[in-house]
Amino acid sequence: MRSAAPAPRVIAVVGPTAAGKSDLGVFLAQQLGGEVVNADSMQLYRGMDIGTAKLTPEERGGVPHHLLDIWDVTEAASVAEYQRLARAEIDRLLAAGRTPVLVGGSGLYVRGAVDALEFPGTDPAVRARLEAELEERGSGVLHARLTEADPEAARAILPSNGRRIVRALEVIEITGKPFTANLPGPDSVYDTVQIGVDVARPELDERIATRVDRMWEAGLVDEVRTLEAQGLREGRTAARALGYQQVLAALAGECTEDEARAETVRATKRFARRQDSWFRRDPRVHWLSGAVDHRGELPGEALALVERAVTA
Repeated sequence: MRSAAPAPRVIAVVGPTAAGKSDLGVFLAQQLGGEVVNADSMQLYRGMDIGTAKLTPEERGGVPHHLLDIWDVTEAASVAEYQRLARAEIDRLLAAGRTPVLVGGSGLYVRGAVDALEFPGTDPAVRARLEAELEERGSGVLHARLTEADPEAARAILPSNGRRIVRALEVIEITGKPFTANLPGPDSVYDTVQIGVDVARPELDERIATRVDRMWEAGLVDEVRTLEAQGLREGRTAARALGYQQVLAALAGECTEDEARAETVRATKRFARRQDSWFRRDPRVHWLSGAVDHRGELPGEALALVERAVTA
């Protein structure tokens, strides 16, 4: 039942991968007359279902989900484009009297949707030079340079994510300021309540390992093989997605499938730590326990938090 208390205009469910954000988002949308807006950068891609833990239509519980399956795997992700699409969905839902429930662990995408961020433009010459260097020397060398120029950005970007490293270095060169200096402090454009799902590291690591095993059992290798035929290997963003990058390496004979699976677990654990660190820096996030022994209480606590209309 909806409470008589006024609901906030936008809800954001955030936190690391495998914490339980998707199910909580569905629950809140069901209780509050809402719809889910995806804020997971890799779930934007068509066909990338198993490896991104995309909810099946049945798991969505009748709740409409938006900004899933909108890009081909050959398209490069753009947070500025995502910002435009997400705000259009949020504004449409608000106008219809629905509660937008933003769900995802891509920190910059969440901020792009709900905060007053303007993303610097691009310089084709600078971008081309950095991309050529990436191709020639690899992402590790560029990540080391980013660590010197902007340690905070380097901590937030995986050393293997060449495209994001190139973008950060490009912004630094264009603006003369650290990449993170171009991200102003919290300045919301919507009345937003952000709920962080908190799971202790040992339990989260165990969940990640179990999730990766289930992805393999569900046919991740076949999914990657299908997407490879659609150009996945050439996709600047999609080809570097966790799990997909490792399976592509196995399909190319660079490692065994077992090695790809083990590396997916390791890389996902590292990524979860980066996600957690990103969201912990935002004082507006209200953290609630998503631990197994607390899971039954999480939905009620989240709903109570929302219905108190706490604004961040």
